[in-house]
Amino acid sequence: MKRGFRFLAILVITALGTRIGGAAGADFRLETTGFRNGATMPVIAEYHGYGCPGGNISPDLHWSGVPAGTKSFVLTVHDPDAPAPGGWWHWVRFDIPAGTRGLPPGAPVSSADGRDGTQSFGEVRYGGPCPPPGDKPHHYNFVLRALNIARVPGASPATTGPQLERLIAGHVVGEARLTGRFGRPR
Repeated sequence: MKRGFRFLAILVITALGTRIGGAAGADFRLETTGFRNGATMPVIAEYHGYGCPGGNISPDLHWSGVPAGTKSFVLTVHDPDAPAPGGWWHWVRFDIPAGTRGLPPGAPVSSADGRDGTQSFGEVRYGGPCPPPGDKPHHYNFVLRALNIARVPGASPATTGPQLERLIAGHVVGEARLTGRFGRPR
């Protein structure tokens, strides 16, 4: 019995060590100088339209700890709190080259730093926060995924966030997240 228990304990410890300490991309991080993770996004990032007076300038983003085997990245910004089925997609960017380690503020549409798909405003570009007026701020999840493919097959400017999620299934080798918050008073 002791021998079987010892073997099981070694097996469990080895599995945990592989998942915790040796996981590919365990240090994969997404950051911005525009706001702290979980903090309020600046007004310059707010959408301009639908009653929102912001600058619609995407924040600067930079990442590190890229997982081995990364051949490209995709970036999405999604508001799960939006009063729309499936939330609201604010940015859908794909085919970001593997050597890229960041995007400047106001990243141009479909440049050498990737191509843009269609966000929920119906535009092919970044669309900042513009939640309905209310007391509770919304969460804006910036999700950078490292892929094992250089280009997302079938992706085009017409590709939406949910479509991109389906196209990259099975190709994600790492994921880094950053969350901003934004609200509008009544």
